[in-house]
Order: sequence, then structure tokens, then C-alpha cells
Amino acid sequence: MTQVAAPELDASSALAFRALLTEPGRRLLDELRDLAPERELAAATRLRRDHPPELVSAAIGQARLRQRAAAKFGAEAERMYFTPDGVEQATRAPVAEWRARRLAALGARRVADLCCGIGGDALALAGAGIEVLAVDRSPLACAVAEANAAALGLSDRVTVRCAAVEDTDVSGHDAVFVDPARRRTGGGRIFAPEAYSPPLSWAVALAGRVPHAALKIAPGVPHEAIPAEAEAEWVSHRGEVKEAVLWFGTGAAHPVRATLLPGGHTLTGRARPAPAGPPGRYLYEPDGAVIRSHLVADVAERVNGRLLDPEIAYITSDEAHPTPFATAYEITDVLPFHVKRLRALLRERDVGTVTVKKRGSAVTPETLLKQLKPKGSARATVFLTRVANAPTMLLARPATDPPG
Repeated sequence: MTQVAAPELDASSALAFRALLTEPGRRLLDELRDLAPERELAAATRLRRDHPPELVSAAIGQARLRQRAAAKFGAEAERMYFTPDGVEQATRAPVAEWRARRLAALGARRVADLCCGIGGDALALAGAGIEVLAVDRSPLACAVAEANAAALGLSDRVTVRCAAVEDTDVSGHDAVFVDPARRRTGGGRIFAPEAYSPPLSWAVALAGRVPHAALKIAPGVPHEAIPAEAEAEWVSHRGEVKEAVLWFGTGAAHPVRATLLPGGHTLTGRARPAPAGPPGRYLYEPDGAVIRSHLVADVAERVNGRLLDPEIAYITSDEAHPTPFATAYEITDVLPFHVKRLRALLRERDVGTVTVKKRGSAVTPETLLKQLKPKGSARATVFLTRVANAPTMLLARPATDPPG
């Protein structure tokens, strides 16, 4: 996904970027590999004695971007190239690799990656043994994607083309991956699928022209906007929902899927209601991908549980059932919402470290913590929610913690 600046500015930036690929540019980047932010000014002053100021500025900016990108690309970030938008918008490597493995398992051997940005997804596809045509209308994004393929030794599998994706001929490819721009020029996310660039309807029509397709969309997309012929997958990484993808041509028996990385745990099913009932001994907090995919009822069934409230994704059970799809807590106290009572209980239990979680409550965790002013050596988690439509507080500890 790429947010495009004015064409002439973008082309100029691409020329400036290519200076980093020269031998002097590479040497500067090697020298700046471990540059700390507080040393940037001194390093710039020193390096400008022997190098053009524009090259020094570009190298320092790139070194800073590589440090930021390490959170998404790990050690490979030291060899890669980035733009500010590219770092922010690029898919986290384990997520891109999961998607690439799914496409490879479907038999995809030639994939058109449309709106390729800096090439993170194209690299994952190539790493899975797939031949990739990476297309973007931004000259800068294409220059960076091409450099990244070369840096990781994948140029033989990645062909980068600077063009409008709408004009790209995908015949001869057995799959397409589309990551449309979902940000407005100047900032701000776009949530309406038809406001994507290109719009979702265009991508869905394109998906009908190839055997397989994966269309990346915003995780908060309404389920009613999902085409009937698509399988929708929500993917989380270490508990944080990272993306939603519409899959075409998978032959999936179920329309929705939740995938949890890095473990690769997958839950499939159909959205359905779950029974509700009073709090039991345990509380299960489903992973965000499970909630987004509306598969909370499936997790409740797995732990022989029920919802605390029909409209809220907190599951309770009288039994302990390990599951990768939810975090389990042991409930120690259930009481109506009352700050003074909670403060007194925490002091009685010597609780000084409080984690506040909420669903279905108007109270913010920050506000509650200021009111509680906890002091002590013990820890506890407070859930603010509703039980039988009544504001309720539940005190809990991780199910693996020993009793206090």
C-alpha cells in the first residue's frame, strides 16, 4: 500500500533515494548502522566534511527508518530500504509470510502484487518460492521495492513495474494480491471500502479473473460488506490484530477465519450467537482476531463456557480449558461497579499493581486508576463490564498464577 505524493515530487525523491544505492551511499549506511538519535547532529556535522549534505541527510534518515523497521522486519531491516510511509504501512513480516504460505499452498506460482509499496509483501511471496510482479504507481516506492529485492537476493523472483494497477494485465498469473491505499493524502485512515484506492469493488471484480486472490482490507470492515463468495480472515500477531484479508478461490467450507501468529493457530466457522450466564470461576478474554471474525461462540463452546453478557466478548466458565484463542483468568471477586468498594478491596488484598480491562463500560482505565491510587506488593486485573446488563467489576488473576 502506498500513499502517493505529487508525481514530480515522488520522481525527484526516487532519484535522491538511488544515491543511497551507490558505493558512497552504502558506506555511509554501514557507518550509521547503530547511530543513536542523540548522536545524529554530531554525525551529520562530521560526515558533511567529506560527503554531499544531501547524501548525508538521506543516509541518516534511512538509518533512522531501518531502526524503526526492525519491529516489523527483524534483523532483515538492516539490509532493507524504507520510506516513512513505507515503514508505517508495511505488513509485519510474519503476517506477510503467513499469507504467502497460504497462496503457495493453494498452488500459486505467479502472483501479481498490486499496490506493492516498498515491497514487503512481494519479498514474502518470493521467499515462499513464488514469482512476483510487483506494481505501484509511485516511482519512489518502486525504486525502494526493487532495491529491497536486490538486497535480500530475490531479484530473480521479483519484477517491479511502475504503473497504475488498474492498467495492469494480470493474465498469465494464477493469483493476485491487492493492498489498496487506505489513507488520505495528508493523513487519516479510510474506512469505507469503496473509498479505498483502488476501491474494493474493483479488486473483487479483478479477483474473479484469476484462480486465486487475496485482498487486504481494514480489520474493522463490517461483515455485511464482505462478498458472499469470499472467505474473510482476520490475523493477529502476538495478540494485536494486524489485518483482514478476503480470500477467493480457496474452496473454504467456512466463510470466516481467525488466525493467531506466531503460533499459526487457526479457527474457522460461521458467526453465531453464544449463550450467556452468570460468572463462573474463570474468565476468558478472546484474541482480537476471534472477536473481529465473530467466532466468540466457537471459543465459548471449546471451553464449555458462556458470555457474561450477550453483547460483550467476555467468556466465563466453571472449568479451566487451555486454549490458544483466549487468555484465561481466575475470577476472585465479582461486585457491582463501586469505586470505593473496589479501592477498599484492593487495599485489603495489598494490591499495588492493577491492570484495568474494559468492554461495555464507559469508565476509562486511566480515570479508574487515578481514583484507586493502588498501593501494595500484589497484582490484580480488574475487568469493567456488564453482567446481566448491570455494570460490574470482576477481580481476577492469570489462570496460571498461584493464589495470593
